[in-house]
Amino acid sequence: SSADLTGDALSLSTTATLTKAGTVTGLNQTTGVARKTTSATSQYTLFDGDAYGNGSHKVYIKNTSAVATEYVTIEINSEQMGKLYAGDWAFFPWEANADTNDIKLQPSVATAFTVEYALFYE
Repeated sequence: SSADLTGDALSLSTTATLTKAGTVTGLNQTTGVARKTTSATSQYTLFDGDAYGNGSHKVYIKNTSAVATEYVTIEINSEQMGKLYAGDWAFFPWEANADTNDIKLQPSVATAFTVEYALFYE
């Protein structure tokens, strides 16, 4: 239920097939859900664009921090995509068609900082 949306009980359910490029065939490869903990503000490569090639890949990233001011910056091909603050997550398509299309993360703090991630790919 939601006090600000509706007084009625909510029950939501949905499914989606994450498809390969130009098809209705579902993606069948995954890194699985994993976590990475760092203790520096250095940028690091989460996914190497050269390792996955062309395709209709899907990326999930979550900032597991509970501290409101802690964030992780996401960068693709030297372009800042955005920041995920405490509890935020992102799910987006990614075409890793070149070595320069790496997905890089940079934590905002030099203390134990954990992100959860997964890649669904062709």
